[in-house]
Amino acid sequence: MAEPAAGVGRFKSNYAVERKIEPFYKGGKVQLDETGQHLFCVCGTRVNILDVASGAVLRSLEQEDQEDITAFDLSPDNEVLVTASRALLLVQWAWQEGSITRLWKAIHTAPVATMAFDPTSTLLATGGCDGAVRVWDIVRHYGTHHFRGSQGVVHLVAFHPEPARLLLFSSAADTAIRVWSLQDRSCLAVLTAHYSAVTSLTFSADCHTMLSSGRDKICIVWDLQSLQAMRTVPVFESVEAAVLLPEEPVPELGVKSPGLHFLTAGDQGMLRVWEAASGQCVHTQQRLPGPGRELTHCTLAQAAGLLLSVTADHNLLLYEARSLQLQKQFAGYSEEVLDVRFLGPEDSHIVVASNSPCLKVFELQTSACQILHGHTDIVLALDVFRKGWLFASCGKDQTIRIWRMNKAGEVTCVAQGSGHTHSVGTICCSRLKETFLVTGSQDCTVKLWSLPEALPSPGSVPVGGPVLLQAQATQRCHDKDINSVAVAPNDKLLATGSQDRTAKLWALPQCQLLGVFSGHRRGLWCVQFSPMDQVLATASADGTVKLWALQDFSCLKTFEGHDASVLKVAFVSRGTQLLSSGSDGLVKLWTIKNNECVRTLDAHEDKVWGLHCSRLDDHALTGASDSRIILWKDVTEVEQAEEQAKREEQVVKQQELDNLLHEKRYLRALGLAISLDRPHTVLTVIQAIRKDPESCEKLEATVLRLRRDQKEALLHFCVTWNTNSRHCHEAQAVLGVLLRHEAPEELLAYEGVQASLEALLPYTERHFQRLSRTLQAATFLDFLWHNMKLPPLPVAPSAL
Repeated sequence: MAEPAAGVGRFKSNYAVERKIEPFYKGGKVQLDETGQHLFCVCGTRVNILDVASGAVLRSLEQEDQEDITAFDLSPDNEVLVTASRALLLVQWAWQEGSITRLWKAIHTAPVATMAFDPTSTLLATGGCDGAVRVWDIVRHYGTHHFRGSQGVVHLVAFHPEPARLLLFSSAADTAIRVWSLQDRSCLAVLTAHYSAVTSLTFSADCHTMLSSGRDKICIVWDLQSLQAMRTVPVFESVEAAVLLPEEPVPELGVKSPGLHFLTAGDQGMLRVWEAASGQCVHTQQRLPGPGRELTHCTLAQAAGLLLSVTADHNLLLYEARSLQLQKQFAGYSEEVLDVRFLGPEDSHIVVASNSPCLKVFELQTSACQILHGHTDIVLALDVFRKGWLFASCGKDQTIRIWRMNKAGEVTCVAQGSGHTHSVGTICCSRLKETFLVTGSQDCTVKLWSLPEALPSPGSVPVGGPVLLQAQATQRCHDKDINSVAVAPNDKLLATGSQDRTAKLWALPQCQLLGVFSGHRRGLWCVQFSPMDQVLATASADGTVKLWALQDFSCLKTFEGHDASVLKVAFVSRGTQLLSSGSDGLVKLWTIKNNECVRTLDAHEDKVWGLHCSRLDDHALTGASDSRIILWKDVTEVEQAEEQAKREEQVVKQQELDNLLHEKRYLRALGLAISLDRPHTVLTVIQAIRKDPESCEKLEATVLRLRRDQKEALLHFCVTWNTNSRHCHEAQAVLGVLLRHEAPEELLAYEGVQASLEALLPYTERHFQRLSRTLQAATFLDFLWHNMKLPPLPVAPSAL
């Protein structure tokens, strides 16, 4: 274990969200601007704009109707972005400022499915689910054309690349490509050569040729002069996108002759380059293992020399166009996050297991993402070895894998093992040295795997693939699924937690049973050893966390507070506190000594499956079913310092206030008291002013010289004072000054004046009723006094 940071021994009181990694792309169109600096993609009701260099979301554009975005397009001059929503509204954006410049009805009777600008950036074509194609003049703001005749949803529209030709191409569910003349407002031709949906239309640089691709596993080259098919190229895969390459030699892609070449992306999950004349594949990208590799989109930013492809599991891959060298990777959507871990000796990276066979490694400083392929089914759990370079994963494919990160942040798989007969749901690495790891499975067994002393170095490709691991020991531990395993800090003990509602303690390496922890009412999701004491923490589906003594297996404490299953538990503050996360989407901080829940952190909307703490104990990491990964920062010391500074400032201000009152500088004193936001202190100042022999004039002069915001605060304080008969005189005195000297329209403009008046009226009426009764009683006393006849005093006899 790393040495704890200074101050870690103190109790924590709060964490604050430092960073969020959230979904930014959930499928559909993706577009690069001409410079290759910005990437545009759809995420539900928003179009997100990413900075390609950093991977950060620069801006999210959401229409006022807050409906899902169904289509968007960026103009060729990069100036205008238009979005269409399910509410049949089109919005024109000045996207660099994030402002709407125009909003109009689409007039389609069903949502817009596709849109495209013409080469001059002045015309916009929209294709709808109603089978209609409309053309809009973006500059003069009116609809110019309405074309009908397509059967089914129009999912592709494209203008002829030569502006003078005034031709529009569209394709609908009937698999035909229609050519519309804007000049004649008619359909010039219907191109029928595909047998299934046409997925892309792209044009050559000389404007003479068009390429269409389809899910019928063919690409067709069309002559734009005669509108006839020149060649059909069978590509042997369902193609989602095809891109015509510039007519220049690119030896890296097998383009050696000057003829027409194109690139395809489809369900085989690799980019391929084809020579149109011969129909031969001249270059094939290496296919990576694992499902979810099918390509759903591909686009070329020719000026920037970049090619973007999108995989079925929403990963965005950016390539250098001439060599297809991978430049950047972006994880658009993580689905359900099942586990998260800090990586690196300085916790500089995080690794994420989501509802996917791929692992995602993020560099926290730059947001750079690396997608790791190897598992063939969903990865369920992760753990990291002590030094932080080596980590392990396990999944539904019944295998485990060991990965190593080098100093440049590149991760490679260095070892793998198999042997379980069901999904491997939990994994734990040795705590002292990189010597072994333990896995638990749905097959109710635990396996101990020893690591070879010399694993391949990071970055190098092991000869014959990753090293194969063999299980050193196998032990049937429970009667139901094993959900969690934990290795003690000294590597001599193993704890297992199961769906059978028990946790068990085992001696390593022989896996001998030492004892059973029984007491939970439902299955256990997590077990964790204390880093300092002979204590085990367990988290259960019964909504509780329990602490157990390792010596006698007795329950020491129970923590209740979660409304649903507790999924993860971790020790913090050198074993004196706990962090727990649950199905209720909450993370709770507990102090063990007094069973107190110190803080509840609410930033997730679904089950929090992943929870991990940093080496220095100053950060926590959570991942949940809401696809969010949140980095939390321990802000205890910051808040304590702020609180201390605030207290000291209050003391100084109180001393200054006493001095001002003593010197009878009432205006400064009142302003200072109001700034402290303490009604009682302000009341003290008002009382001090009213004790002055010239109180009426002093109070009037002081109140009227206050700023408007100070008068608003004073009126608000009056509401509080007026509820108490002992302080109502001061409240009424201030009210009297304001009502006599402030114009009604001024008073009505005060913030919250209506609520203040509603609160003042009933108490004021009560005070005046009390005054009226007192006045009546005083009048009666006066009457009695004047009507009393006192007998004359007897005269004392004169002295003789």
